Amino acid sequence: MSFTISFKDMKEIKSDFPMTAREVLTRTDFPARERVVACRVNRVQRPLSWEIDMDSTLEFITYDTIEGLEVYLRTICFMLTSAATRVCGIRLHLRQSMNYSYYYDSPDGPVTEKQRKAILTEMRRMVKDGVNLVREELSLDKARAIMSCQGYLDKERLLRWTNRDPVVLYRCEGIYDFFGGALADNAAIVPVFDLHLYKGGIFISGPSFSDPTKVQTFKTSAKTFSLFRGYARWLDNLNVSTMDNIHHLVANGLSRDFIMVCEALHTKTLSEISTYISNRPEVRLLCLAGPSSSGKTTSSRRIRVQLLASCINSATLELDNYFVNRASTPRDADGNYDFEALEALDIDLINEHLDALLKGREIEVPKFDFTTGERKKGHKMKLEQDQILVIEGIHGLNDKLSESVPAENKYRIFICPLTGAAIDMHNRIGTTDTRLLRRMLRDYRTRGHSPEATLMQWPSVVRGSHRHIFPYQENADTLFNTSLAYEIPVLKGYVQPLLASVKEDSPAYGEAQRLLSILSFVPVIPSDDVPNISILREFIGGSCFE
Repeated sequence: MSFTISFKDMKEIKSDFPMTAREVLTRTDFPARERVVACRVNRVQRPLSWEIDMDSTLEFITYDTIEGLEVYLRTICFMLTSAATRVCGIRLHLRQSMNYSYYYDSPDGPVTEKQRKAILTEMRRMVKDGVNLVREELSLDKARAIMSCQGYLDKERLLRWTNRDPVVLYRCEGIYDFFGGALADNAAIVPVFDLHLYKGGIFISGPSFSDPTKVQTFKTSAKTFSLFRGYARWLDNLNVSTMDNIHHLVANGLSRDFIMVCEALHTKTLSEISTYISNRPEVRLLCLAGPSSSGKTTSSRRIRVQLLASCINSATLELDNYFVNRASTPRDADGNYDFEALEALDIDLINEHLDALLKGREIEVPKFDFTTGERKKGHKMKLEQDQILVIEGIHGLNDKLSESVPAENKYRIFICPLTGAAIDMHNRIGTTDTRLLRRMLRDYRTRGHSPEATLMQWPSVVRGSHRHIFPYQENADTLFNTSLAYEIPVLKGYVQPLLASVKEDSPAYGEAQRLLSILSFVPVIPSDDVPNISILREFIGGSCFE
């Protein structure tokens, strides 16, 4: 039967026999064919080995895009765990990401330099030989048996909980695994990577986003790594580091206890931050910063409560009210509004108001209407004597916002859902996805935005975060991880129907399906027991701070 393959900017192709996306690529004049790592068939992410046998739309994914880089990183991570299993006989546990590098430790003991070299040699051999990474659909019972045989009992239990049949697995040199998105179908496509030992574990670095032909510069932060490791140990001690454990908690009616313990950790951390500030009486300005949907608003209010408990009065100035009017908002390279850019804020007015407040003068704080995109008349504000001023926003750590305030009079806090419970030992729910789900729900609930609109805007938000926000993370005196180990199961009940509402002909359909695939491994926890003081309430509604 004859069928047609259509493209966005290329001439369509007609065929009388099935073709893989890779075979189609060879018949096109796609200008960046050497950078293609995967594709979208009918807007759904697929490997290049995907066979097309019906009328379809086809888009190629290149590794110099955010989506393509994620495919690239998933692929080299699978090559890493496959090589570690086969060559060294060790299992690896993905713990966190830093600067486009992923950190693994091993339940079988510290990773040695000899093992690192052996694994790296094997991965490079796989690239040289063009080893295939094969997508297979297997019955649930067979997939569970494979995971158990490979020693990954968390994966076997997770497959049992999710009860999906058949199961999509990828195979690399006899080792199987499953993922939330497509992989490159051949190791030769992903030659740029390196391995680094660190603190008993191993970092794998992929290509640099600025120059994908070179390996990402390996950078570590002792402060950030310490937070990551401490939280990982906390999750391990509670036995909630992966979703199979959380499924078990939910099935045994322990969701409420789980929520209370997670919230207690936030309260404990915020209390410690308050103590740090109390020990620095010279602090006049408290700067809270973080990327979009990191929980800055609730965090700032909870810190104010903690400070008040220490007899320190404070007032908050929300930088979100200082956006320039929509007509003056800068645009990114794609022509979309760049709300993450520093220039999206009225910097002169912010500095003017900070200076006035800290000198005891009264100001009128504007109110930004996110629906109309216009600033409106707000409220008057004046600091009392010895009152600390709190500012929060995505650029809160940028000195351009507070140039007139001496460094010794500032205390900086970087706020972000830095790490949380993973799907399994090899698949984590990235902080970017956590923030995306939070933002999608908040935008839908409070700003009238459709799920499709949020998904379409998100790549620009991510690019902006890496340009304007994360470079200032190291300036912070304290990092606050706003992740809650129970939050994805709660968010699932809200965002799953929103994602399912994205139509098949939407450009955002493939991304919606990827997120739904990830959420299929997650149990549902009702929000009834989420306290009204929780950071999660900022997104699902019902916050006592609204």
